Amino acid sequence: MDPSKIEQLGDELYQAMRKCNSLPPLTDRETDITIEDAYHISLRMLKRRQQDDGERVVGKKIGVTSKPVQDMLGVFQPDFGFLTDAMAYPDGADIPIAGHLIAPRAEGEIAFRLKKDLVGPGVTEQDVLAATETIMPCFEIVDSRIDDWNIKIQDTVADNASCGVYVLGENEVDPRDYDLPNLKMTIYKNGEFHSEGLGSAVQGNPLTAVAWLANTLGEFGIPFKAGEVILSGSLAPLIPVVAGDEMRLEIEGIGGCSCKFV
Repeated sequence: MDPSKIEQLGDELYQAMRKCNSLPPLTDRETDITIEDAYHISLRMLKRRQQDDGERVVGKKIGVTSKPVQDMLGVFQPDFGFLTDAMAYPDGADIPIAGHLIAPRAEGEIAFRLKKDLVGPGVTEQDVLAATETIMPCFEIVDSRIDDWNIKIQDTVADNASCGVYVLGENEVDPRDYDLPNLKMTIYKNGEFHSEGLGSAVQGNPLTAVAWLANTLGEFGIPFKAGEVILSGSLAPLIPVVAGDEMRLEIEGIGGCSCKFV
């Protein structure tokens, strides 16, 4: 794709995020768009956030890793994107929707905090484990700048993997003490049971998902850095939320995470 077109589409997505309005699918307008094109569009969007708003990258994310999420979105391979400091909310936070988010959906995830750099390709699950300081419960609030979540893989990659904001639980634990594929997460909406899932929902093992992300970004020359937070993907179907909704999750043997939408 022509560099000027990449810049234009990245700017459109940035403005859509800032103005809280959505765009027609990029894949309808640019039928030959590739995933690599989409990634470079996302980098333009990120550059605007860094230069115009002073945001800084604090982590990365993988999404669309579990079958329920793939079936829900009609996207059948993972996406990937960046986390900035402006996306982070503390456990128990009130998250504003009006003027901030367009069509938010909550995902229950396991987040990784790194203690050393990881540079793909060639990263294995054991490399991820060795590089991880702690894991913790997490809500990622995904939000699409594409009309009605009508996305293909190129749309969501271009749109920074449809990332909105995220909330990390306060309790951080050593992943070596847990059987990650068999960690059970239970999610509650407005105080009532909503859904549940296992760590194995994300590519069989959260370590596998994080290794895939390290290797995929490594092909673009993007490393994982010590201190960064990595979101490993949703363990259960996405949950639409509106102002007034309260979300809480618990990971068996680890702890929980919560937020309220206002």
